[in-house]
Amino acid sequence: MQPYRYITARALTGDVLAWDLPMSDVEFGPALSAAGEFTGAVAPRLATLVRTQVDAGDTWLLVERAGKLMWGGLIWRATPQGSALQVEAAGPGSYLTRRHDLHGNFNGRGPYVYADPCKVIRDVWAYAQEQPDGDLGVIVDGTTSKAQVGTPADPYKSDWWEAPALGDVIDDMVAVAGGPEWTEAIAWSDDKPRHTIRVGWPRLGTRRTDISFQTGVNIIESVPVEYDADQAAQTVIALGAGDGRNRRRAIDTVRDGRLRLEYIVDVDGEKANDRLAARARTERIARQVTGEVTEIVVRDHPSAPLGSWAVGDDVRVVVHDQWTDYDAWSRIVSWQIRPGSGDESERAVIQVQRADRFTYGAAT
Repeated sequence: MQPYRYITARALTGDVLAWDLPMSDVEFGPALSAAGEFTGAVAPRLATLVRTQVDAGDTWLLVERAGKLMWGGLIWRATPQGSALQVEAAGPGSYLTRRHDLHGNFNGRGPYVYADPCKVIRDVWAYAQEQPDGDLGVIVDGTTSKAQVGTPADPYKSDWWEAPALGDVIDDMVAVAGGPEWTEAIAWSDDKPRHTIRVGWPRLGTRRTDISFQTGVNIIESVPVEYDADQAAQTVIALGAGDGRNRRRAIDTVRDGRLRLEYIVDVDGEKANDRLAARARTERIARQVTGEVTEIVVRDHPSAPLGSWAVGDDVRVVVHDQWTDYDAWSRIVSWQIRPGSGDESERAVIQVQRADRFTYGAAT
């Protein structure tokens, strides 16, 4: 079983407060285009450390496995519960949900016309960290894309009087047709944690032929294959800007030999026909898929050692149970490691979606 350390550090300086904080019931991991999460408990005898080493809203919590940093985030809650102190933290992306645009257009960086959403993401982080006491030292990589946001008739802007949450702006950039994805990464740099926002375009991750998850090999638990047609459709109608007869509309449909099912997606305010058509196609592809495994629990194994995969990777998932024989390429959308303790061995809980639910690249 690999050794773990739980380290706390000052949010603004990175100065380490505790090198080995005893914790139990730990679960942590990153996510696709969302902040990762951590939960755990501090022993009762260490409760006095709340203000000095587990200071909610001002402290990094880092997870190290066998000398390698696996996760890092900000502690947002430290609550006594029974005889233990329950700690909750979230990745650096969560910080932007607590920050707002108080100057308008991120202090003059916008408005944006035919802008790369990757640039907007970098601008938002730069604006957040240039404000007094707002610099977490987070680095956003230099990825660029062919996606675009804003037009001369309808530029993308941020008005100071609305004080939009910066996290909502990041969500807008991910939602752009053919837009980028992001996740969080961490590594040591001169004995201090270096937090990075990894931006991916046309996608994060890659198809992995060197690892796999399979019942009887490294999968020890799995969610049963779900067959749910409530959201299924081969015909998607995307509705955009306008009213009545003037409302913009795009329909994407295929015939696959099954009963016709339709779904309407409201893309309120969308004026571009190409982006509306791209949204309809993306929704249709995703909604054609029925039957998938959504979560697996795996053990450390040479077929896929813990930490060998990344958010966004496509990995072959093979599940055999009393209900089905399932074999499909599945995309990792988030995962959480549970360090071993007592009789329970180290394991990872992985959330996956069928890889054929996803489309990548710029809007058509």
